[in-house]
Amino acid sequence: MTTEMVDWSLAVSMGSWLAGAGPQVSEDEAAETVAELRAGAERSTSYVHEFTGLDAGDLTAPVLVVDRAAWVRANADGFAKLLSPVIDKVAERKGPPGPVTQAVGSRITGAEVGGLLGFMASKVLGQFDPFHDPHGRLLLIAPNVVHVERELGADPRDFRLWVCLHEETHRVQFTAVPWMRDHLFAEFNALAGTVEPQRFLDEGLKRISEAIKNGRGGSLLDVLGSPEQKEILDRVTAVMSLLEGHADFVMDGVGPSVIPTVTEIRGSFNERRKGVGTLDRLLRKLLGLEAKMAQYRDGSRFVRAVVEKTGMAEFNAVWATSENLPTLTEIHDPDRWIARVHRA
Repeated sequence: MTTEMVDWSLAVSMGSWLAGAGPQVSEDEAAETVAELRAGAERSTSYVHEFTGLDAGDLTAPVLVVDRAAWVRANADGFAKLLSPVIDKVAERKGPPGPVTQAVGSRITGAEVGGLLGFMASKVLGQFDPFHDPHGRLLLIAPNVVHVERELGADPRDFRLWVCLHEETHRVQFTAVPWMRDHLFAEFNALAGTVEPQRFLDEGLKRISEAIKNGRGGSLLDVLGSPEQKEILDRVTAVMSLLEGHADFVMDGVGPSVIPTVTEIRGSFNERRKGVGTLDRLLRKLLGLEAKMAQYRDGSRFVRAVVEKTGMAEFNAVWATSENLPTLTEIHDPDRWIARVHRA
C-alpha cells in the first residue's frame, strides 16, 4: 500500500532532473575527485578515533562517492521507509483509493517530493544514511564538493579532507554506537504515529505555495504542533544537535593539524551556510534548514563545554546509553547534563 500512494519513480526522475549534473569537469578531474574523497574518508577514520576515542571497529557501513542523481535515489528510498507509517495510516483510515485517484494522487505527491529532493541534491556535500540496511552508508556527493570548493576558492585537497572529517565522524558515531540507529528510527516512528496525515499534506502544500509565491511560510515542521509531537521533536532535535555539533567539534579539533587552510575554509563556509539568494533562503526556512544551522552551533557549544569541563573520556558517556543523551534543555545548559550524568 505504501508504494501505491507515492510515485517514487517520478520523485526520483524529477528530483534528478531538477538537481542537474553539477559543474563541468573532465574525466581526469572526476576520477581524481572520487579518489581523493575515498582516500579522505579512509584517512579520517583514524583521525576521528584518535581525537574522540570512539572505536568504529571494521566500519561495516560503506562509503559511496555518488553524483546528484544517486543521492536523490538514495534519499527517495530513505523517505519511503520513514514515511511508510504515515502513508499506511492514511490507507487504514480512508481505505484503498480508486484507480484514478491513486494514479493522480501518487504522481502529485511524487512530484512534490521530487521537487524537494531536487533542491536538496544540489546543496548536500555528504550524508550518513543510518537507515540503509544493514548498517547504514556514507554518501559523499562529488559534484557538490567540486561546486562549493570552486565557489569558495578553497584548496581542493584541503576542502575535500575537511568535508570527509565531518561526514566520517557521523559514520564513526553510528558504527561505534550501534544502538543510535534503532533509537532514532524508533523516535521517527513515534512521531509518525502522532501525525494527522491529511492535515500534514494539506498544510505542507500550502506552506510550499506561500514560500514560493509570496515569500512567506514557516517550516514544514511547524505543522507538527501537538504537545506529544513537540516532546518527540525536542528529543530528536537534541540528538541531532549532539551528532552535528560533535562532528563540527571534531572537524575543528582535528583540522588545524592536518589541513593547512582550515581557518580560511571554515570562515568562508560559515558564510555560505546562511544561504545565497531569496528563494534559497525561503526554501531553507521551509525545509527546516535554518534550524539545522542552529543545531551545528548549539551542539558544538555543548560538546565543547562538556569536553573542556570534564575531558573527552567523560564526555563519551553520552554514547553509553540512550538515557545519557542530552535533552534539548541540556544542549543549551551543559552543566545540567554534567550534573545528571556525572552526579558522583
